[in-house]
Amino acid sequence: MKVCKTGILPGAVAALAIVIAVLASCGGSHGSIRKGDEGRTVEMDYAENLEVAECAGYTLVTVRNPWDTVRSLQRYILIDRDSAVPRELPSGTVVRTPLSDVLVYSTVHGGLIEELGAVDAVGGMCNTDYVGSPELKARLADGRIADCGVSMSPDIEKIIELRPQAILLSPFENNDKYAKVGELGIPIIECADYMETSALGRAEWVKFYGMLLGKDKEAREIFSTTERRYNDLKKLAATAQSRPKVLTDQRYGQVWNVPGGNSTIGRLIEDAGGINPFSGFPQSGSVPLAPEKVLGMAHDADIWFVKFNQEKEKTMAELAADAPVNPRFKAYREGNVFGCNTRYIDYYEETPFHPDLLLEDMMRCMHPDLEVPSSGKTYYTKMK
Repeated sequence: MKVCKTGILPGAVAALAIVIAVLASCGGSHGSIRKGDEGRTVEMDYAENLEVAECAGYTLVTVRNPWDTVRSLQRYILIDRDSAVPRELPSGTVVRTPLSDVLVYSTVHGGLIEELGAVDAVGGMCNTDYVGSPELKARLADGRIADCGVSMSPDIEKIIELRPQAILLSPFENNDKYAKVGELGIPIIECADYMETSALGRAEWVKFYGMLLGKDKEAREIFSTTERRYNDLKKLAATAQSRPKVLTDQRYGQVWNVPGGNSTIGRLIEDAGGINPFSGFPQSGSVPLAPEKVLGMAHDADIWFVKFNQEKEKTMAELAADAPVNPRFKAYREGNVFGCNTRYIDYYEETPFHPDLLLEDMMRCMHPDLEVPSSGKTYYTKMK
């Protein structure tokens, strides 16, 4: 097994060796699939980047590479922790389940694990400044959850000390396999759910996380409720008399990230009875554009949804001061800007796996004439 020999303090070398020894049973295992043992495929209804097959003694989960869809990003071999490891296994990363001690890079997945009833399995987190859950905050404060720094440059020493059974992180294109973290011998679960091409496709990944945590039943119940409600709302949105053009977020630095035509947000806008001005871009993620390009393509947007993170609510005057192009949009001029302050609203924790809540909220803003069933959740309010 290759071990990182740079960037680690001398006192950590011995600890690293211990970690690798302890985690050997959870590391990658390579071999060839036996003929006739490919297993029974478990169909995903919406997720396009996830394939699950039940085999003799293990479950094979294949994550498709969303940037090169003819290739696989990862293959995971899930084996019950109390069962013997089969003699022959396909190539992939062996993960003994249920996981009981994981490092979570994103608050999105930290919140989901809590909802699944497996919060005790969270041993460490990154990007803790963005944690909104009172329970997760309390566990971070008293040390039950270790703060492992910023996800783009995590605390390697802390991770070695933590000895997690797996690391849950969101992959990015050409990310050189996570540098030093990828060399620790710890199974990395690549959470590519955000690259799905539909909101329900992303939400369906809860089934995979349920498998990892021994919460299959809870995960399926969560998705079933979300799916039913989302599709009911989508049918209602289809009856709307108008289809407003929808703009999202704003410029950050010199770039404005807009939703591609096959992105979860782009599809969600359409499911809410709106028009995504950037649907012509085929990406399943965001598309970085110059602000002037965004203005040219969406100057006549009817509705504008803006997320921000700050102590006080953003005002229209402040939005105008953020960038010269902002007051030039039709939605700004007509006062149809809706803001979501993520410092106080759990947008990122809740909406990825409960897109029905976001769909409902967006429909209420886009189609005030429709009687949209209320869940009691509000993410966006009209900016003053």
